[in-house]
Amino acid sequence: MMYDVAIVGAGMAGASLAAAIGPSARVVLLEAESAPGYHATGRSAAFWSETYGGPGIQPLTTASGPLLEAYLTPLGSLHIGRAEDAAKAEAVLRAFADTGVALERVDPAAFVPGLRDAWTIGVLEPSCAYIDVGALHAAEIARARHAGVEIRTDAALRVASRAGDVWTIETAAGTVRSRILVDAAGAWADIVAARAGVRPLGLQAYRRTMVQLRTDPGAPADLPHVVDLSGGFYFKPEPGGRLWLTPHDETETDPCDAAPEDIDVAIAIDRLEGVVDWRVDAVERRWAGLRTFAADRLPVYGFDAATPGFFWYAGQGGFGIQTAPAGALIAAALLLGTAADPAVAGIDFARYSPNRF
Repeated sequence: MMYDVAIVGAGMAGASLAAAIGPSARVVLLEAESAPGYHATGRSAAFWSETYGGPGIQPLTTASGPLLEAYLTPLGSLHIGRAEDAAKAEAVLRAFADTGVALERVDPAAFVPGLRDAWTIGVLEPSCAYIDVGALHAAEIARARHAGVEIRTDAALRVASRAGDVWTIETAAGTVRSRILVDAAGAWADIVAARAGVRPLGLQAYRRTMVQLRTDPGAPADLPHVVDLSGGFYFKPEPGGRLWLTPHDETETDPCDAAPEDIDVAIAIDRLEGVVDWRVDAVERRWAGLRTFAADRLPVYGFDAATPGFFWYAGQGGFGIQTAPAGALIAAALLLGTAADPAVAGIDFARYSPNRF
């Protein structure tokens, strides 16, 4: 069978794109693992925050909000700092002053019981919400299947070559022929490109550590997502008074099945203990995921300038879940040559083009 589009990677990026273009094209979704979403998608502590990622990510996040509504639970985000972080708080307020993102100065102690005295700076982002990543990813996979997308697992791409206007893609699950090859392989995107004879973009994967803690007192159910203005941590409540915490680490790594390091878990707990007077009773879970960035930390959507029929859909960093609906609509318009969906019509697609490098 000849496909119009072969998408490599069935995480949130590939799944949402397959669902978006499935009704209009013959699509095959190729996943290297035995099940979709094993790596970054399946390990995300995702939340929808319009400030997360900065002004370059915000238009994608804002446009995605209404499309994610069924998977969002109100949370709120509190950006906190000490006296020396006052300028950073002002910088956040200035950066989003003309974007429509609601931000307000607050006393952080009113939101975080047991907050240590040094943490006096607070900026509240009321719109922040928790994303049910599992439900969202499952829904996109189901929507893709319903649209007729074929999903092949255990189908790692080994090599791909193009003759005329057709790609021949050799995978662990057999050979696929397609007119367009989409690289949505996350941390492996540059590797996939190289195997297709395409010049890599210099995408870099970073390890991010997460822990689930039991504390005394337990995390209040109405605790907002709390993030350090200096980038040293964030934490958020989980059911049963648990807390999800990260030291906000970014450790360069090759693409891999990421695992947490003991030192990063210890750093996370030490930083938490410098913020609140809660006692950490137990580390109940620990895990790590990969975040993959282009040099300018913006995602890459578009056809490769030097290789016809090769489409980049990569570099979503740690923001791929919250921007997935907008990213899929942008990529669908570029792939199919159609008018932009109204939800993303006001976004400058060129800002995310691979041709910017």
